[in-house]
Amino acid sequence: MRTLRFLCILLLIFSCSTKEDHPYTFYYWKTKLALNADEKMALSKTTIPYLYTRFFDVDKSGEKFQPLGVIIQDKSFIVHQKIIPVVFITNRTFLYIKKDEINFLARSINELVKKKITDYHLNSAPEIQIDCDWTAGTRNDYFTFLKELKKISGKEVTCTLRLHQVRDKSTTGIPPVNKVYLMCYSTSSPLENSDKNSILDVQILKSYLADIDQYPIKKIEVALPIYSWGIVTNYLGKHKLINALAEKDLENSDFKKISDHEIEIMKDGFYFGNYMNKGFRIKIESISDSQLTEVTDFLDKKISRYHIIYYQLDSKFVRNRNLIF
Repeated sequence: MRTLRFLCILLLIFSCSTKEDHPYTFYYWKTKLALNADEKMALSKTTIPYLYTRFFDVDKSGEKFQPLGVIIQDKSFIVHQKIIPVVFITNRTFLYIKKDEINFLARSINELVKKKITDYHLNSAPEIQIDCDWTAGTRNDYFTFLKELKKISGKEVTCTLRLHQVRDKSTTGIPPVNKVYLMCYSTSSPLENSDKNSILDVQILKSYLADIDQYPIKKIEVALPIYSWGIVTNYLGKHKLINALAEKDLENSDFKKISDHEIEIMKDGFYFGNYMNKGFRIKIESISDSQLTEVTDFLDKKISRYHIIYYQLDSKFVRNRNLIF
């Protein structure tokens, strides 16, 4: 009896101290569907049978809705995962939208999603994810759109959830979906003068998500960043982003090192496809394993049994990367 009790105590201690590994997969966010060897390798190691694939963006120009960046497929894009279509819609698309336009928008998006699935013979899951940074002013029309799209498509419609939409849920509202994808990045603007990492500042994230355990929608998946970029600052203090730069890209005899993450250009010339003058600075923002561990440790106390979707599947971000947290 004592032995059994001792074993039960050991089991309890072990179960409480062991960190759960979260099943994971990726977002694919390129207009041309194509995979190189590193991306295929990374995809083969995922532990969720889905790939969240951006199909197109939607914006409003004048009074017309416009699909932008509609995907095209390369023959190298062969995946065993089921495709979950993702559509990004700008918030201004829903500003001053009319009731009949909401129905038209839902029908048009559903038709274009179906067309791309058919054209490229994609093995799709019965889900459409909508990515929109809705606000208090657009929430009612956006939520109506989500309901319309679900009714028209006959599929599960899910949506992304940004940090401010969690903190300010009393004004931004709760979307009419059964599952949301919590976007744990973009904690500030990269174009601000700040010493914080704009992709992910863990302390800012924690403050925004202090009450995530009280969020009314309980099925929450988590999107985590693995991307990086360079922020270029000219002599007037204006900023520009160059995607996919990393610290190793700053190793150049024309650069003066300011810190491990920042350099000053010492000679006019073309760098990373852009002409830059002497005196310009480039600061790299990237995501470390320790940052991701701190986020998952925090979320483990708030959310039970969530999946991770990494943004994004790109050889520059997945090569030699540990993705088990």
